[in-house]
Amino acid sequence: MADLPPRLSDLLCFAIYSANGAFNRAYKPILDGLGLTYPQYVVMVALWEKDDVTVGSLGERVFLESNTLTPLLKRLEAAGLLERARDPKDERQVRIRLTDAGRALQARAADAPRRIAETLDCGEAEERIRALAAEIARLRDVLEKNAA
Repeated sequence: MADLPPRLSDLLCFAIYSANGAFNRAYKPILDGLGLTYPQYVVMVALWEKDDVTVGSLGERVFLESNTLTPLLKRLEAAGLLERARDPKDERQVRIRLTDAGRALQARAADAPRRIAETLDCGEAEERIRALAAEIARLRDVLEKNAA
């Protein structure tokens, strides 16, 4: 008897993919109030952690290729949240710096993770959420390493 194809509900990749879609939908009303899309929010969080970085290093941190990241950065620049400038030490590099408005947005966005945790509404302890995030990140890293 031939193996049956896997059921969608049995695929780990689909569970993660569909959870990602659910997170995007949950974040949307929160981020709409900030004037950000989810990918823009991820980039801003990365810049709030470490400002004045190259496009390449930012792309590595947020797992976005340059052809996806550059238009996103241009939109954030047009919104007045960041500045892009050639690195004076290496003209091939473009550096990204938050503007005052970009730094100020951090305070308005600070409660987004808490609001998302509230939408989980499943009594999950903060430690369990952190452990799950760490396990998913470990899975991602293993997949990245083995796919190379």
